Amino acid sequence: MSDNELGAFLRARREVLTPAEAGLPTGPRRRTPGLRRAELAMLAGISVEYLARLEQGRDRNPSPQVLGALSDALRLPLDARLHLRRLVKSGGGQHMCSVVPSPAHEVRPPVRALLDRLGPTPAAVVNVLGEIVAHTEGYARLTGPLGLLDGDPPSLLRYLFTDPRARAAYPDWDRVADQQVAALYYGLTGSDPHVAELARELTITAGAPFSDRLKAAGLLRARSGRERLAHPEVGELCLEYEVLELSEADGQHMVVHLPADERTSAALDRLVGRSPGTLRAVGG
Repeated sequence: MSDNELGAFLRARREVLTPAEAGLPTGPRRRTPGLRRAELAMLAGISVEYLARLEQGRDRNPSPQVLGALSDALRLPLDARLHLRRLVKSGGGQHMCSVVPSPAHEVRPPVRALLDRLGPTPAAVVNVLGEIVAHTEGYARLTGPLGLLDGDPPSLLRYLFTDPRARAAYPDWDRVADQQVAALYYGLTGSDPHVAELARELTITAGAPFSDRLKAAGLLRARSGRERLAHPEVGELCLEYEVLELSEADGQHMVVHLPADERTSAALDRLVGRSPGTLRAVGG
């Protein structure tokens, strides 16, 4: 990871925000689709020289007012704004505790009870390392044949980047990989040695497909969306997913999958051995 994560994040977000998205004219002969440094500085009400210092790591302690102005100018969603704040704290050495706890590999009893209630619905609890620490029977029926649960512990990141079956399982592999690296990045502020060690591991074992995404620094994770799975037993599935954050102390989130169309709904019913219509398509 870069020792200038704040600057890398600001620059990455500037370079992917188009003038049109920022409410500016595109103009002729632009060398990059993103904003120029001067354009972002103007929108945020700060000097170009100060923005350059922030991006280059020569100033790592912007005021809350500057962070707010940059967040507004960059059109950052709440997740990204919170992450920007964490980066400033990390860069300034303002850690809340000196010892970082190990990522949780168990779930609290109420979370386990919730998974049990979900029954045939594919759902899993994932920790900050992308490890699957608990899941429903429906999730096992969905992902087990893909090999996703073969690891000890099962790891979404290791599966995506080091298991050759993953690219066949995910027709939109690049987009899924972007999202998983974004989720890891948002748990990585330079102060968590467990996340940093996983990043080092995958930089070696997966190479450029992982490291290039991590260097991008500006990926934004999605809390909901749609993804396709090529399942060996029931064919291609189209799934909606929702990411639900658990208690902050848990350091975990739950991912719940629902069928996005009637064909997927029927296929999931066959997978879990339930009568048709048990898992209804979203909007159905």
